[in-house]
Amino acid sequence: MPKLIRLYITHVLIGFGVAALFIGGLLWLNVGNLWHLISTSDIGLMAVFVLWFANGIVFAGVQFALAVMGMAEKKDGPRGGTPVARDPEPALVPATGRRKR
Repeated sequence: MPKLIRLYITHVLIGFGVAALFIGGLLWLNVGNLWHLISTSDIGLMAVFVLWFANGIVFAGVQFALAVMGMAEKKDGPRGGTPVARDPEPALVPATGRRKR
């Protein structure tokens, strides 16, 4: 199996695992009275599955994006920007306006 496919599958599984922990935390803390709604409904298991799957897609995408961005090469030295003078000298700017009294 290519390394990129293995990387993708691994991080998608990690994302779905984190989503399962997240949904478990939502149900355990009873956020928005969610535990009561699911436990008293006849399709509560379907609701938990859909909630887990939808959050799993989001968490898996974020997990894989973080993994790919973490693979970037580190550059040594200056990283761009405007060069700054070592010994700046003040500039003389003539005042052309009148003084207010």
